[in-house]
Amino acid sequence: EVRLVESGGGLVQPGGSLRLSCAASGFGFGSYPMKWTRQAPGKGPEDVSIISANSGIPTYYANSVKGRFTISRDNGKNTLYLQMNNLKPEDTAVYYCATDSGPYYRGQGTQVTVSS
Repeated sequence: EVRLVESGGGLVQPGGSLRLSCAASGFGFGSYPMKWTRQAPGKGPEDVSIISANSGIPTYYANSVKGRFTISRDNGKNTLYLQMNNLKPEDTAVYYCATDSGPYYRGQGTQVTVSS
């Protein structure tokens, strides 16, 4: 059974930081490019960042998060990460990890709320 389980979301003040994790199982995680996507209330899904398979090189950041977010992965632990710094209210959304090519797998998401 394929599973992607996100964690690390929560409520944070503007300017704060969070680190999201996504634990993967049931498929060859290391062989898949992976991504973080988000969906804010009333808006469509947005790709936040993408990372290559194997070598784990970031290949995409949305303009809105460049310089603030960092994607990484640990293939030995089958885990994807998103370090989010200097968070802004407009970053409020449900964040999902997902495969970026091949069969599409996506987790259930973790809520990130940025508010004072």
